[in-house]
Amino acid sequence: MNKIKFDFKNKTAVITGGAQGFGFDIAKRFLNSGARVIIWDIDSKMIEKAVKELNNQNLSSNVIDVSNFKEVEDCTYKINKKSNIDILINNAGITGPTSTLWEYDVEMWKKVVDINLMGTFNCCRAVVPNMIKNNYGRIVNVASVAGKDGNANASAYSVGKAGAIGLTKSLGKELADKNIAVNAVTPAGAKTRILDQMTKEHVQRMLSKVPRGRFLEVEEFTSLVCWLSSEENTFSTAAVFDISGGRSTY
Repeated sequence: MNKIKFDFKNKTAVITGGAQGFGFDIAKRFLNSGARVIIWDIDSKMIEKAVKELNNQNLSSNVIDVSNFKEVEDCTYKINKKSNIDILINNAGITGPTSTLWEYDVEMWKKVVDINLMGTFNCCRAVVPNMIKNNYGRIVNVASVAGKDGNANASAYSVGKAGAIGLTKSLGKELADKNIAVNAVTPAGAKTRILDQMTKEHVQRMLSKVPRGRFLEVEEFTSLVCWLSSEENTFSTAAVFDISGGRSTY
């Protein structure tokens, strides 16, 4: 795939869930485009592996639970003492179990929503004030077509991603008079480790809904995120960008 060149020189990007999947590929592309990248991930072993593989002096990382606001706030404060966070990619997320709502474990429901929705809120809440101070920022919230359509047997995930879409629209409008863009992307199923959390039947059901007849390639997703994160995006904000292979109807 021919990749469009983006210029992220002198920009600092925080990528949550950046040690694997979408986040890892975004980190790689940002680094290759000149950005300073900070990976936030809860999995220390995956961070260690990602840092070793990316092998870039402009890369740093923090082991962090995005559902814990105090951790997010403290980490943001330390970063802002050294540099500004210009780009925030809220990518951290989990699918949770494949289960009907009436059989869903209550604590697991809370965990899924805490990571997928509260994690996005926590990071925006911590990072945005300094973006306002500097009158610059690009925020991309990774949602899902599940947040639009509501996937059967994935109610907590669908709720969390729907909430992230609503958050994006609200925050984008609140910041529209500044040089800060806030957008969401809603991918359909993609070839990442998140599929490993689902049953084969659930994965097949997801694929059957995609008119393209295949899963999203990670590199395709990264290209969209890069444009939304770049200075070239001067107008689009509070918007939801679909990348579902024709699945979504709105």
